[in-house]
Amino acid sequence: MSARPIVEPLPDLLVEPIVRAALIEDLGRAGDITTMAVVPAGARFRGAVVARQPGVVAGTATTAIAFRLVDPAVRVAVERPDGAAVAPGDAVLRLDGPARAVLTAERVALNFLCHLSGIATATAGLVAAARPHPARITCTRKTTPGLRALEKHAVRAGGGVSHRFGLDDGVLVKDNHIAVAGGVAEAVRRARRAVGHMVKVEVEVDDLDQLAEAMAEEPDAVLLDNMPPGILRRAVAVVAGRAVTEASGRVTAATVGAIAATGVDIVSAGWITHSAPALDLGLDAE
Repeated sequence: MSARPIVEPLPDLLVEPIVRAALIEDLGRAGDITTMAVVPAGARFRGAVVARQPGVVAGTATTAIAFRLVDPAVRVAVERPDGAAVAPGDAVLRLDGPARAVLTAERVALNFLCHLSGIATATAGLVAAARPHPARITCTRKTTPGLRALEKHAVRAGGGVSHRFGLDDGVLVKDNHIAVAGGVAEAVRRARRAVGHMVKVEVEVDDLDQLAEAMAEEPDAVLLDNMPPGILRRAVAVVAGRAVTEASGRVTAATVGAIAATGVDIVSAGWITHSAPALDLGLDAE
């Protein structure tokens, strides 16, 4: 598994409020009473966050913010940037600073780093399994409330791409929209009339009949939902390059290769953000 460290960190302005809220939740009403009782005020800590298993890193900047919010005197050096592959024993971050601050921030910092690295690792696994086909792996809006920006960043760190960020930056006409609107064609026509020229319109279809109805309205993209590879291949032929094709449903490392081989442009998987296992990383004192 590999990924290139080419993903720029999110601006601190976006990340800091999220990390601050997590620290406030953990510190509660009285702060870290264990650390204050056990660790002398002048003690220093030097150590590293180390990988316990192979994976792909994401969330290093978020982790650094957690330590610095507790005490700006904590020095954080990133050894493996977001998008980098790690093996067991690799140092991801090195820390040097007041021991009380490091130990107080440790859990929140690692919660972010392990969770986001797990997403990056899961994404990288799908990207690798889809090769050599050109289909790109994307996430969905099935994200942890409040963490969407961080989780979508982690997907990019794993070599994937982002779907629409929210309800306001792209139209995705789904099955319930179609049911209420009275049909695929009518739903797409309404969407076209309502949004500006900069907004893309995608429509979800369940079968080839719905696809034909959708393509008559010239959508920008079609979401081919839960179609087996044989039907997906026929759907790609129907579209014939006139719209972006996205496949979704039952996407795993075992199935993504066959899905990508059908010629779809995008393969989307919700589980890479809502159910990816955390990557095992730990803080070791030196």
